[in-house]
Amino acid sequence: MKKVNINELTPMRRQQWLQHVIAPRPIGLVSTIDAEGRANLSPFSFFNIFSSTPPILVFSPARRVRDNTTKHTLDNVIAVPEAVIHIVDESIVHRASLSSCEYPEGIDEFTMAGFTPIPAEHVRPPRVAESKVQLECRVLEVKPLGQEGGAGNLVICEVLTMHVNESVLNEAGDMIDPFRLTLVARLGADWYCRVNEGSLFEVEKPNQQLGIGFPGLPAEIRHSRILNGEQLARLANVTSIPDAIPSFDDPHVRQIVQYFSNNPEEMEIELHKHAARLVNEGHIADAWQVLLHATAF
Repeated sequence: MKKVNINELTPMRRQQWLQHVIAPRPIGLVSTIDAEGRANLSPFSFFNIFSSTPPILVFSPARRVRDNTTKHTLDNVIAVPEAVIHIVDESIVHRASLSSCEYPEGIDEFTMAGFTPIPAEHVRPPRVAESKVQLECRVLEVKPLGQEGGAGNLVICEVLTMHVNESVLNEAGDMIDPFRLTLVARLGADWYCRVNEGSLFEVEKPNQQLGIGFPGLPAEIRHSRILNGEQLARLANVTSIPDAIPSFDDPHVRQIVQYFSNNPEEMEIELHKHAARLVNEGHIADAWQVLLHATAF
């Protein structure tokens, strides 16, 4: 392992290291206004949800590393503690990036980035019409984390209302469909990633009942030479070790048992390989049956 003494790095190198490893980060495209009512628009990847009751979002306009100046967004939320936070998806990512240009004070980023401003219902900053999710927010607090270049400023926002384009809702119309909202996220340097059908997968969470955990796995499974930690974790997410089903029939298992009948050690390896494939495909119950049959030989 390479040891990185993070506090011994220059602010720029420190930021580069952290942005590469704390990723991917969702992007909040934030509209604000100054005391004169002029709108500003800027994207932030130092952004996330921190509470649902109350509904709290936080983004952080950091002081510029190169010259320790502050961003217009920070100045604005101090002057007018309101904002609209827009979720950036693939359909607006390049325009959102363009809005990050450090235009002089008074220049309208909506116009420069090709966005359409529309009125909000509860706050003064305008919404971005092209964004599929728009969250009107009241700024509760701005918490500075330092006075040096690179220091963040936590802008703690309470969501007042959310506007969602119906095109990204599921068939029932009561929740966002992750296959329809093609979110993008920031990594380090100029790198981004996208959420699409090829990158989505589910991880069943044991919210209602407790999984048996690694200690609950039989030793011959826990110490398998084939199954890796992630596969074992999926097996350990059951609430109890299932019973072996005598009628369980898998043609591949029959072939393995027949071919390796005189070599129990190789039979176990092949059965564990088959179980690993089943786990990867999400067939956890079948994988358990294969492993339970493996222990019978």
